[in-house]
Amino acid sequence: MKTPAISIIFFLLASLLGAAGQFFYREGARRATGGLAGYLTNGRILVGIACYMGVMSLFVAAFKKGGSLTVLYPVYASTFIWAALIALWVDGQPIRLANVAGMALLVGGMYLMGKG
Repeated sequence: MKTPAISIIFFLLASLLGAAGQFFYREGARRATGGLAGYLTNGRILVGIACYMGVMSLFVAAFKKGGSLTVLYPVYASTFIWAALIALWVDGQPIRLANVAGMALLVGGMYLMGKG
């Protein structure tokens, strides 16, 4: 089964949204006060939830168009790369050689999974 390009694009967009969701969860947790009510009314956490709702919507749209799980899910693994880039951009958190090596392994793994 050939995976349509649009399904891959949807998963790539989902990976970007997933990384943004992780960022907003972290920022919301940093600013959270109180208990459960504090989490439920925290704007940043709510944006993170919205990001993950978008991720799930993109997953459904991609699967509706067709495609192989072994192609699509490795694309979503790029979330870790996007998260590192967001941390660099927002927090100035450095990306070290070991991080770059890990990213290269992720990309290589995505390529190999897509070949199967």
